[in-house]
Formats: sequence, structure tokens, C-alpha cells
Amino acid sequence: MRLQGKKIAMLIAEGVEDYEYFVPMMRLQEEGAQVLSASLDLKPVKGKNGLTITPDTLIESLNADELFAIIIPGGFAPDKLRRYDVVKNIVKKMDDAKKIVGIICHGGSTAISAGIIKKGQRVTGSTGIKDDLVNAGAVWADEAAFREGNQVWGRVVADIPDFNRELVKALVEGLS
Repeated sequence: MRLQGKKIAMLIAEGVEDYEYFVPMMRLQEEGAQVLSASLDLKPVKGKNGLTITPDTLIESLNADELFAIIIPGGFAPDKLRRYDVVKNIVKKMDDAKKIVGIICHGGSTAISAGIIKKGQRVTGSTGIKDDLVNAGAVWADEAAFREGNQVWGRVVADIPDFNRELVKALVEGLS
């Protein structure tokens, strides 16, 4: 339980990719992390594949100083979340503080809007947002998962095991 008591927020909204939410969330819980499902309101959220998630907290209540990491699962949710300053602000604060920001699949669209993509940095995600990432100045890599600085990138649902390994490795390294 290497992440015992560490508070990690996962950003969710209607249409979140259920698997990219639930599988990393359970993996982080296995390590002892306190995982918070954070949304724009506290209404239950229906995932892309029909699973329901009840938010624990509001995104506006998140405090970057109290969080160990933040995760942006994919699906349709990132495109919705990227429209809100409160979302962009917490993602930017976490990145500026060099805390781990996990980004998988379409989560990169929120990262773009939060302004955390550096020119020339390596990223991955769904091919559906490849052009957006490249237009934001990134270099898109067709790789399952990797760490780039404090950001952990995952490509798609099939790559969740690789994403989880990279994510947990980065989080545990952050403890030392």
C-alpha cells in the first residue's frame, strides 16, 4: 500500500470512458490512495459504456495543495470539462506544482485547454485528438503509455495496464 492516504482526484463528467475511470481508480485504491471522483456537480454521472459514477466532490472544491495527483480519464467527458475555467485552473495548478497529472485517451483535450502542453513535448492519446495535440505543439507518439516529466500519458482503453504501471511508478517515485 505504497500510496496510503495520498489524495488523488479523477475528473469526471457525463460520457467519461468508464474503463479509463474504474480500472485506474481501483489500481490506485489497491495502493492505498484516497481517490476522489470530482465533477462539476454532485449528480450521478453516466459513463460512455453505461456505468454510473457518483461524484465525491466538486471540482471547484479541489485544492492543488491537498492533492497528490490528478487523473483525466478519456471518453466524451474531457471535451465537456475543458470548457470550464475551474477545470483548467486545477489541472494547470497541479502541473505547475510538478505533481503527477495522468492523462489517457481523450484526456489530452483537457490538457490542451489547460495550457499544460509544452512545445515539442511527447504525448499520446486517442488518434481522435492526435491533430489537436500536434496543433498544440506536442509530438504525438503511437505508444501505449509513458511518462513525460510529471505527466503520465496513456493511449486508449486497451493500454490501461501500461498506463496503470506508468502511473503507479510515477506516483511511488514522487514519494522519495
